Amino acid sequence: MQASMDMLLEQYKPLVLKKAKTLFLAGGEKDDLIQEGMIGLYKAIRDFDETAGLPFPAFAEICITRQMYSAIRSDTAKKNAPLNDRVELDEENVKRTATSPEEIVLDQKMAQFIEEEIRKRLSEFELQVMDLYMKDMDYLMIADALDRSPKTIDNALQRIRAKARKVLAEIEK
Repeated sequence: MQASMDMLLEQYKPLVLKKAKTLFLAGGEKDDLIQEGMIGLYKAIRDFDETAGLPFPAFAEICITRQMYSAIRSDTAKKNAPLNDRVELDEENVKRTATSPEEIVLDQKMAQFIEEEIRKRLSEFELQVMDLYMKDMDYLMIADALDRSPKTIDNALQRIRAKARKVLAEIEK
């Protein structure tokens, strides 16, 4: 598995270098952008789903570009520093903030339950949109991948959010 990962990272490194040449990171060096691009490539390899209908080279390019643009945006948006310092609600952070093994297990089970409840209420199309969105794809990339309009993707994401809010409200009762 690691050998395959290393091979793909080497194979697509020229794409990362090419993209990094065309971009500028204020307060950073070219190597910083290259590193961000390699992170994007790693995420592409990790998250690639051949059933999504997007070929790997195109998916890799999207992930690389998105990671680099994200680094540039966050570097130039210092006014958003409080937002950038937020704590993600994922299993790793749950493990760090829980105080006992029982709390860790309960938190993980609750997160799994909430995700399952939300997924039960989504249509097949909404599930596809959510899965791509969770892979850090923006509206335009999802629209291209699913051959739909960005407005259709926006509407689907609004429905997903509404259903997620409803599930959370029901659980809080």
